[in-house]
Amino acid sequence: MIGYRNIIFFIWVVFCCSSCEDAKEFTWKEGDILFQDGDCGNFCEAIRKVTQGYQGRDFSHNGLLIKDENEWKVLEAVGRGVVLTPLDEFLNRHLDSIGNPKVMVGRLNAQYQQLIPKAIRMGKGHLGKPYDHYFDFENDAFYCSELIYFAFKEANEGSDLFLPKPMTYKDPDTGELFGIWDQYFKELGVEVPEGKPGLNPGGMSLEPVLQMFEIK
Repeated sequence: MIGYRNIIFFIWVVFCCSSCEDAKEFTWKEGDILFQDGDCGNFCEAIRKVTQGYQGRDFSHNGLLIKDENEWKVLEAVGRGVVLTPLDEFLNRHLDSIGNPKVMVGRLNAQYQQLIPKAIRMGKGHLGKPYDHYFDFENDAFYCSELIYFAFKEANEGSDLFLPKPMTYKDPDTGELFGIWDQYFKELGVEVPEGKPGLNPGGMSLEPVLQMFEIK
């Protein structure tokens, strides 16, 4: 009988713990990096094709979560430049078939959390700067992953926290430039920066300094 009671007690504990775990809701934290699966047509398709993200997910955009005037906002680089976007607006920008935000969250591992306050200050210092249409680390403009990269590099005393990799604008199936990128850079009047260092959201989501979470 004692053994039977122990078994019943064990099952009850497991059930309760499982129920408590399921009941937990995701809690936002400053410095979270929001990875978004957006819809920007052929550009997004090209980005997805060259780099799959965490667990094979598709990410085409990311931003940094901050608390601004007691409200959650996302520091991001978009077409109009570096801006602060209300969190709800960011989350509702792209929804799946059942109305859930197409977003995952990357949170820095504990040993890097101390970098977040300075990274936020550095990132906010770039508010109003233009979008980096050239994907060039050397100018004073930013695309989404570049903004986050430099914010944390500056916070980390000039050392990379996220590691840039040679960027490619070629279709891995053919080895040829994606037509959309060929046309894009021709219109800008510059050469395609093939092989130049950079980061994209999918690649950043695989960085070992992050833990990835679903929003529940």
